[in-house]
Amino acid sequence: MTADSLRSVTVERTGPGLFTATNSRGDTLTFGTGSGGGFTPVELFLAAIGGCSAADVDVATARHAEPTAFSLTVDGHKVQDEGSNRLTDLEVAFTVAFPEGEGGDRARAILPRAVKTSHDKLCTVSRTVEAGTPVATKVVDAG
Repeated sequence: MTADSLRSVTVERTGPGLFTATNSRGDTLTFGTGSGGGFTPVELFLAAIGGCSAADVDVATARHAEPTAFSLTVDGHKVQDEGSNRLTDLEVAFTVAFPEGEGGDRARAILPRAVKTSHDKLCTVSRTVEAGTPVATKVVDAG
């Protein structure tokens, strides 16, 4: 592995049930346990899957035409089995429209292939989930 391949965020507790994630560029995102406002970690996970595919599909289609509508929904069922929590039946559903004309026709024509290519090859988030990549955890002494 190289230093160029490393991706990292830092998560800090900012209050009861509240956390802020900071990326290497200094951008922040606040989230929580769901007892207050904001996104939960599970919702952020679903947003990451959707956001990754959305970016891939947008790059492929918007070069031909700007969409007149572009949204997607990511669903999954939270289940508890054998004493642990996980999501099942993850699904990403795109709703995309393009203007009439040659560019819109090209964008519409490649949309299914762009969605499939994102899922099968490009989206790092969903590819990682489907590969079943292990997550290692450790405790570092804070002093």
